[in-house]
Amino acid sequence: MADPSRVASTVYVGGLSQSVTNNTLSEAFVPFGPISDISLPKPEAPSSTDLHRGFGYVEFEDPLDAKEAIDNMNQSELYGRTIKVAAAKPSQKDTSEGLGSKIAIWEQVGPFCE
Repeated sequence: MADPSRVASTVYVGGLSQSVTNNTLSEAFVPFGPISDISLPKPEAPSSTDLHRGFGYVEFEDPLDAKEAIDNMNQSELYGRTIKVAAAKPSQKDTSEGLGSKIAIWEQVGPFCE
């Protein structure tokens, strides 16, 4: 989702019930325009019995459709829960420094490295 055009076409949907599936999201959001992808991130713990983490992403083919979905679906109810619908934000993880970096810590340059 790093491509700026994809980010503009993608909405975040939060506060989802565990009863919600990809098909449920598709049926709820298709009135706003053609959908190119739906993602419901799985829990990180392998022992979890949850189907997803309570949020998902819906990617539309047209950014205007995504805006329309946000305007109409934010704070609406789905499966008895009020959902939050907002523009998706690109991943902000910076792996150029610190833990998780692709550069060895002793090769990094910074204020403490002299």
